[in-house]
Amino acid sequence: MLVRLAASRLDSVADAEDAVQDVFCTLVSKKLVFVDPEYEKAWLIRATINRASDLRRRKSRLNVPLDEARAVPDDAAETERRGREMLACVRALPEKYAVVLHLHYYEGCGLREIGVMLRVPAATVGTRLARGRARLKALLEEESL
Repeated sequence: MLVRLAASRLDSVADAEDAVQDVFCTLVSKKLVFVDPEYEKAWLIRATINRASDLRRRKSRLNVPLDEARAVPDDAAETERRGREMLACVRALPEKYAVVLHLHYYEGCGLREIGVMLRVPAATVGTRLARGRARLKALLEEESL
C-alpha cells in the first residue's frame, strides 16, 4: 500500500520504493513506539506522503527509461496511455486533494479512516474528495480538448 501511495506521487516505482525504504529506516532508527497499530499505520502513511513529496520536489523526470518504453498492443497501449494521463492529472492536483483521492479510490479507505491518517476531520476529507474530483474532472476535460 505504501509503495502504491508513493508511486502515485512519483514518476517511477524505484523512487517510490526508495521513499518507503527511507520511511521504514526512520521508523527503525528513531525507535518509535505507538500505542495502537492504527496510529502506526497512520504515521507510516503520513511519513510516506511527506517523503514522496520531498522527492518529487527534488526531481522532475521528463524521460521514460528504455525498459519501460516497450511496444504493446493497441488496446493495451490506449489503456496505458489513459492511465498515464490520469496519473499525470492527479499529480497536477494540489497534494491535499491527490492524497485523499488516492487513499479513497486506490486503497479503499473510508472518510473517517483517511481523517485519522491525515489528522483532519472526516468532513474535511469529504470536502477535499469532492473538490479533488471536481478539479480532476476539469483537468481531464481540458486535456481532451
